[in-house]
Amino acid sequence: MSSHLNKIGFFSSLFARERERERERAQLYTPVNGDCLSLLENTLNIMEEVAHFTEGEFYQVHFDSRAYIDNFYSWPRGHEEEENFLSFVLACLSRTFSTGKYKGQRLIEVGSGPTIHSIISACEYFQEIVQSDFADNNRKEIVKWLKNDWYPIIQHVCAIEGKKPFDVEVNLRQRVKQVLKCDVRLENPFHPHNIDPAECVITSLCLEAACKDLETYRKALRGVATLVRPGGILVMVGVLGQTFYYVNEKRFSCLILSKPNIESILENLGFTIHEFNILPAQDRKKIVSDFQAVFHLVALKSATYT
Repeated sequence: MSSHLNKIGFFSSLFARERERERERAQLYTPVNGDCLSLLENTLNIMEEVAHFTEGEFYQVHFDSRAYIDNFYSWPRGHEEEENFLSFVLACLSRTFSTGKYKGQRLIEVGSGPTIHSIISACEYFQEIVQSDFADNNRKEIVKWLKNDWYPIIQHVCAIEGKKPFDVEVNLRQRVKQVLKCDVRLENPFHPHNIDPAECVITSLCLEAACKDLETYRKALRGVATLVRPGGILVMVGVLGQTFYYVNEKRFSCLILSKPNIESILENLGFTIHEFNILPAQDRKKIVSDFQAVFHLVALKSATYT
């Protein structure tokens, strides 16, 4: 009888211990206020975004350069859903360059897209300008700006700076010396060409669209940084917290960035950030894009950084 009771006690104790282990496992994997489940969903979403990220090869085939210009750059306020996006960018670039504080022999723009708006305020102060992009059609559209496609934007910038549009157009025509293919995923973005470092490098809305993850972004920014001569400046325009944008019906990916991400990488590359301007996004339907903010920064490269 006692033997039988001992067996019952043993199995009861074993069952109790097993039940306690189940409770511990449940606590480990059960979300607290949905936080764990939310984290898992976010992780899966990020993995899916990386797996289907629209890199340069996708742009080469699917990016409609003309539609992009018409949708986002046909007038100074930009796309109707992205209120004040473009006017903010143009105003920031004007403040950076129009005083002539930054000047030199060469300016390089990395990832121009099919646009010329980033160099309008700067063109008077640099003797030669190099523009670039990965996609063939984007580089072709840059050349076409000679047909006055950009007059409303040039006119807007000139109104801010008190200049004559004709004079600015002449400067742009004379000083854009090269339109090159670039791939920011390469250590040398202009491979096989070797471009001497410049007094100023601009990159606008390029790196977050070209880099599928933060490590790729970090490497790309390192490659861009090598194009800035010691003591030169890097001017960046980009978006924070964005995952996508549309050109007509075609969806393109964007790497989610934060201000601390960018600051940390630049500091490790020997830059001191002089300005970091942010325009938060307005409440909107988020049909054409989902950015949380647009930013403009100016960073000085250390004269001793190698």
